[in-house]
Amino acid sequence: MVVEVGSKLEGKVAGITSFGAFIELPGGVTGLVHISEIADTYVKDIHEHLKIGDTVTVKIMNIQQDGKIGLSIKKAQDRPQKSPRQARERGEGFEEKLSKFLKESEDRQSSLRKNYEKRGRGR
Repeated sequence: MVVEVGSKLEGKVAGITSFGAFIELPGGVTGLVHISEIADTYVKDIHEHLKIGDTVTVKIMNIQQDGKIGLSIKKAQDRPQKSPRQARERGEGFEEKLSKFLKESEDRQSSLRKNYEKRGRGR
């Protein structure tokens, strides 16, 4: 089987380390799924997501000149992409997030200033 960037394949977890998991692909080739490419959420312990012998679908992200293969489990999953319009309609646009952050930040600063002045250390 030809291994090329962008293709999705099934493989078996052959080894687990603190930084990722080695996946044996068809044809006996082995690639690495970095810990950041295992799931969409933060992965603290790989063993909570994978165990040796598991069959997983991976996407080939890169093949280095020395033959090392970079894989991703999370990018191999088919998920509908949100368009920028859909994100805005759900209130998830950048401007809304920034505005909310700035308001919360100003509220915290105001609260800190009031507490500081109450203690008699203000100007």
